[in-house]
Amino acid sequence: MAKQNLLILLLMVLATNMAAASVTTRKLMFLVQPQPNQLTYHNGAVLHGDIPVSVLWYGRFTAAQKAIVSDFLVSLSAAPRASPAPSVSQWWSSIHQLYISKAAAAGKNGGQGAAKIARVVLSGQVSDEACSLGKSLKLSQLPALAARARPAKGGIALVLTSQDVAVEGFCMSRCGRHGPVDAKAGTAYVWAGNSAAQCPGQCAWPFHQPAYGPQTPPLAPPNGDVGMDGLVINVASMVAGAVTNPFGDGFYQGDRAAPLEAATACPGVYGKGAYPGYAGQLLVDTATGASYNANGAHGRKYLLPALFDPATSACSTLV
Repeated sequence: MAKQNLLILLLMVLATNMAAASVTTRKLMFLVQPQPNQLTYHNGAVLHGDIPVSVLWYGRFTAAQKAIVSDFLVSLSAAPRASPAPSVSQWWSSIHQLYISKAAAAGKNGGQGAAKIARVVLSGQVSDEACSLGKSLKLSQLPALAARARPAKGGIALVLTSQDVAVEGFCMSRCGRHGPVDAKAGTAYVWAGNSAAQCPGQCAWPFHQPAYGPQTPPLAPPNGDVGMDGLVINVASMVAGAVTNPFGDGFYQGDRAAPLEAATACPGVYGKGAYPGYAGQLLVDTATGASYNANGAHGRKYLLPALFDPATSACSTLV
């Protein structure tokens, strides 16, 4: 009987200690506040000054589709008053203010000389309509394709694939990609694909019904082409990453192998008040009903991603 009472007492003490431990753990977990997003500079190279961009059109694109992208590239470095605000050039200036100027102030490696306003220069365009490497590409083939665009020193090769070209991981885990072509020459590449026939709900949202999540009605694309307007969003996002983190040691957050960068740190955010399934408060073209947040060259309108502001740990939008 005494042994039984002792056993019961020991069990009661053990239960009390476990409960106390459990409460302590919960308190500790409660006190550990979620850390704010920290997108920081890792003292590496950024692209700066005049940034020549050469385009490789892989597959068939119409002249109208090519004009949507080329006008966007020209818009990036247009004179401040060339387009009414909010403008594509205003978005581009934000990249300089939030990132490139910070690298210049740090005086590290590629940051040297970055005080000069970065200016995109459309340096050339080449086409491979026959898809010489086939219509199913591996990621490992992208740098070789980019080299065919002959990017100039300190520049970007922009590889764009048509709607009938499959790229490894496209639609499943990515809508675009950037990486180095030749780090010694300071050249990088950006790839994005026209998702119209493959996954517009993933890579052309909000201009198409989303593939999953809240099923909000799609918005009308500003250039009348769901695939190409979606492609511009992804090009803008990847160019922002290529300029601020071209070789993996610039501005990023998280794992270097899968970083969050200037635009990818703000997924799905295009205007104030954005939340999952809602792009935010956007401008609407009264003539066409299309949604946009930036004016560009030749009367163009575009939808551009928000940029992460490292100083405030918040997404900065044009509207």
